[in-house]
Amino acid sequence: MDSGVKRILLPGMLLLCIACSTQRKIEVIRSGAIVPTLSQSDESLSPMEADYSPAPQRDTLKVTDDEGKEVLIMKAVKDEDGEMVATDVLDAAVVSAKFRNVAERMGKVNLTFRVTVPANMQDSRWQLRFRPFLHVMEDTIALDPILITGSSYRNQQLRGYQQYEKFLGSIISDTTMFINMAQLEVFIERNIPDVYALKRDSSFVSDEVFESLYGVTEKEAVEHYTNRFARMANDRRRARTGKMYSKYVKVPIISEGLRLDTVIKTGDGDFIYDYVQTVNTRPKLRKVDAVLTGEIFEQDRRLYTIPKSEPLTFYISSLSSLADNSEHYLTKVVERSVEANTACYIDFELGQSKVLPGMGHNAEEIARIKNNLRELMTNETFVLDSILVTASSSPEGSWHFNAVLAQKRSEAVSGYFAQFMNELRDSLRMERGLSFNIDDSYVPGDEKESVIRFTSRSNPENWRMLDALVREDSLLTVEDRISYSNLASITDPDARERSMQSKPYYRYMREKLYPRLRTVRFDFHLHRKGMLKDTVHTTMLDSVYMKGLQAISDRDYPTAVTLLRPYEDINTAIAYCAMDYNESAYELLARLEKTAAVNYMLAIVYSRRGDDRSAVECYLRSCAQNPSYVHRGGLDPEISALIRKYNIRKEDDDIIPTDL
Repeated sequence: MDSGVKRILLPGMLLLCIACSTQRKIEVIRSGAIVPTLSQSDESLSPMEADYSPAPQRDTLKVTDDEGKEVLIMKAVKDEDGEMVATDVLDAAVVSAKFRNVAERMGKVNLTFRVTVPANMQDSRWQLRFRPFLHVMEDTIALDPILITGSSYRNQQLRGYQQYEKFLGSIISDTTMFINMAQLEVFIERNIPDVYALKRDSSFVSDEVFESLYGVTEKEAVEHYTNRFARMANDRRRARTGKMYSKYVKVPIISEGLRLDTVIKTGDGDFIYDYVQTVNTRPKLRKVDAVLTGEIFEQDRRLYTIPKSEPLTFYISSLSSLADNSEHYLTKVVERSVEANTACYIDFELGQSKVLPGMGHNAEEIARIKNNLRELMTNETFVLDSILVTASSSPEGSWHFNAVLAQKRSEAVSGYFAQFMNELRDSLRMERGLSFNIDDSYVPGDEKESVIRFTSRSNPENWRMLDALVREDSLLTVEDRISYSNLASITDPDARERSMQSKPYYRYMREKLYPRLRTVRFDFHLHRKGMLKDTVHTTMLDSVYMKGLQAISDRDYPTAVTLLRPYEDINTAIAYCAMDYNESAYELLARLEKTAAVNYMLAIVYSRRGDDRSAVECYLRSCAQNPSYVHRGGLDPEISALIRKYNIRKEDDDIIPTDL
């Protein structure tokens, strides 16, 4: 009887003991005695190597100072008498500091931190769900969660999936399973023998023919011998698929969007995971805080919410802060006299030179030239002195006739626009007085000062432009172009034009290309108001350089490299280093004057190249030239690594190497 009682009570007592054990463990965790931690990660060690302590290591380096004296740099501490003595220091396998300097590379930083979960926080019945967050300026970024799943917890999950699969297996997908085939066949054999005969007939009979012959459809016959109750029960099971999934699979197994979903233990049972997250940097970004929170679950029941951890702070070391933000100026030579030009196509009657505004496209072209003249007359910077008008003609007809005609057309155009200028000047005088577009040296009443001089010239038979049009024309064949080119040996323009008339392409050229040769070119000669010297040297802000400097500030290093590459100064080198173009940076820095900034950048580049000796020498020189680099060295990982490795320390604002 006692044995029977034990068999009845033992499972309940076991469950009670388990519940008490769980509650006690949660209370210990809740008290803060057991907490997960965020810490720096030793990137050289894997989580499984966390218990390994390397052998003592001594780092010694002999460098040369500015005076040519050799200095020995090594790890050292002060003894009780205040003397520096060498010491051996064991490298720690786990770093627990709450801040770290990280370097920016190409506008990004890699944040590496270690999540350590004590063995006492783990339980085979639990799933620990950790959620890291990053605080980046005003934004909070949720990172991929980390799940630590206990073996019993996972077995429960798998059992839930097994129960659900068993439920799915109870759903019948083949509806013919609900038909009493034997009774249906007996019914057909007894009552519809002709239909039963079709059992051994391979010919096809449609449902419509079946119904017309026998008065019942195939569907009706099947429905009559179907177990409707069994089919309805099966349909109900199918409709409950989602509900049963929630019942059996209380906590689905998640495989996507996670950093880890497994249990990894070190020698002492602690769980350690090195988390790496890449973050895009931003202007004015100085630090990023990483925090950790989470929950403890027993199946779908949350046992405990893990409070937010103390932040692990990453200080962003950006080379952009080393940029020289001084304004950059260009020396520019300003000419007193300037020129502008444009061309227009004015149609004339055959052999005539009179300007006809209503002919062809003349109205549009004349309006465009008038608008140009108006803008020049009212310009606040320049004074219009004179206008050179050059008229060109096409080759048909004699060269002498074309030369005379082109000159007449040039004079006609000059006269036409000179009259317009007089009217425009009078109109502007009425609007603005005598001060419009007149040089500062103008004396009121001196009418000559405001007269715009027109000069007329001709360019008869513009063969040079015709050569260019033939080369660019896509409708002329290669043979046509070669034939035209061969005519260039004929020096007499009239003879050349007569020879061309016999060519098959001549008609096309006369209709399509010749009209484009009848141009009138305007060359406007201007000078700057108030400027007496022919040239003046002045300085102006270099907008391209300043855009490159702004690109460094904005962490847009590809743009900075593109814009600053021609200048080859310290900012160019900074852009190279930010993009990890270390060889280009080194070649440039080696040519520059060795200022404190240049020496500091050289120290970074040498460190990246693995040349510790040169890196330390350059760093010490930069600190001697500018003491602010003493503090700066702790911010850049390349330099801070050298400071730690060789115990380069700061005391009383001096760099103290160990001189042995």
